[in-house]
Order: sequence, then C-alpha cells, then structure tokens
Amino acid sequence: MRVSLPLAAPYAVGPAIASLAAHAVPGAEVVDVGSATVTRTVPAPHGPAVVTATLGPGGAEADLDLADPADQEDVVALVRRWLDLDADPADVAGHLGSDRRLAPLIDTRPGLRVLGHVDGFEAAVTTVLGQQVSLAAARTFAGRLVAAFGSPLGGPLAAFPSPEALAAVGPERIRREVGITGARSRTLHSLATECAAGLVIAPGGDDGEVRRRLLEVPGIGPWTAEYLALRVLGDRDALPAGDLVLRRALGMTAREVTVAAEAWRPVRAYAVTHLWTAAAYLQAAAS
Repeated sequence: MRVSLPLAAPYAVGPAIASLAAHAVPGAEVVDVGSATVTRTVPAPHGPAVVTATLGPGGAEADLDLADPADQEDVVALVRRWLDLDADPADVAGHLGSDRRLAPLIDTRPGLRVLGHVDGFEAAVTTVLGQQVSLAAARTFAGRLVAAFGSPLGGPLAAFPSPEALAAVGPERIRREVGITGARSRTLHSLATECAAGLVIAPGGDDGEVRRRLLEVPGIGPWTAEYLALRVLGDRDALPAGDLVLRRALGMTAREVTVAAEAWRPVRAYAVTHLWTAAAYLQAAAS
C-alpha cells in the first residue's frame, strides 16, 4: 500500500538522501540518490516490513509491504521518526538562526533534519562497527553481518540480525564472519546480550537509563551513547561534544563545544547535524 507522509516544508532532500546513501547497510537497505528513494527492512509487530520512502521538499510518500495490514500505523509512525518528518523547520531556525556560525548553514540548507533510525539495535551495532574505521569499511562489516546472520525475506533484502540471533552465536563466530577484531566482536556480543535481556534502544523510554546501560557495555563510551541518543532516542538536545568532526568544524575542544552549545538549547542536535553536514559537503567537494 502507498501512504502520503505530510511534513512542514521545507525538507532538505539532498543532504538527507546523501546521508542515507552513505550509511546504507548492504543487504538491508538500498538508496537511489537520483530518485531520492530509500528501500529498507523495518521491524514491525507481526514481522519485518519492507518500506520504500520517496522524499520531496514539500512532502514524502511510502510504499509499504507489510507482514500484516494491522502493522500500518506502527510502521508509518516509525518511518516518520526515522526521517524526522514531524520537525518544525521554522522553530529550529528560530532557536539557531541568530548564531553567527549556524545562520549561514541554515540559509544554505533550510529544513535540514536529524535523521533517526528504524531499529535501535541495528543503529548501535553499526555505530560500534564504525568505531575507528572509515564509513566504507563500516558498511562492509555491516553487510557481512547481515549476510551471515540476517533473516532473508524472499527478495533482495534481509532483516538485520536480532539481538537474540547475535547473542546466540557468540563473539568468536561474529569475529570470523564479519572480519573484525576480537575486542570489537566481544563488544557486539555484549551489546546483543544486553538487548536480548531487555535493553531497548528506542524513543519513549528512560533516556538516562538507556545511556547508563550502554556505557556499561565494554567498548561503548560516551560518544557512542550520545550519538545513539541523537540518532535513535530522539533527543533533540543531544550533544556528542567529543566528536572529532564537530570539534574540527568549530575549532574547539570538547569542553569548549559544550560551553558554546549552551546557546543552542533545546535543539543542539540540529546544530550538530548542520555542522556535520557542512563538513561532509566540504569534504566531498575537496575529493
């Protein structure tokens, strides 16, 4: 079925689809930059759904292939959070537009959104896989993980491995199949074990408790926890102050970033996304 996804215009399609393409997990999602379309598996109450979302500056639409029609409301809500369709660009600009660093970025990319994720566990796993490696390498590792442990859906896509699936296989097999270090595989296995035991990385819960439990996983530090708060928990005031790209963009230390960002409350995540996006575009132009 096809559904319309209204939004408060404008929507910065170019940066959104570029970010989705840069982070797309092989085997679990496909992004067509030319048509501004992303197709991926989405968890749903009655089994994984496949969603094809098409982005436009004034609205979006989605084709839903559901395991059960009763899942439509849940899947649509999940897609809206994923693509940040409920944001109010005017409100964000009102909070950030007076900052001399951010005003030009807002003018250049009005309607820039903070992209979320459809699956908190997947986001956490891919974030761990991306620690201290290139984005391309992280995508390769994630693709191997899906190929080895994902659930085929009868087409070109597979559902991302569940926490239970990764917890059951153990760290050594994860290391062999994915080609990562023993320490990284142990982090993934510990994360899977925590999530299988009840840790839910999703909006609507106790964000502080989620952060605390994430930080108890060996190999997960403050940056990862805050990044997941921004991408998954829906915390629009999240601030990964120690992020290298952010610090370079501002020419500041982490402590200085924290102080400067007080002026961006309560939407620091949008400021961070603008700065990340500008840095990514500058890097692409230079390459």
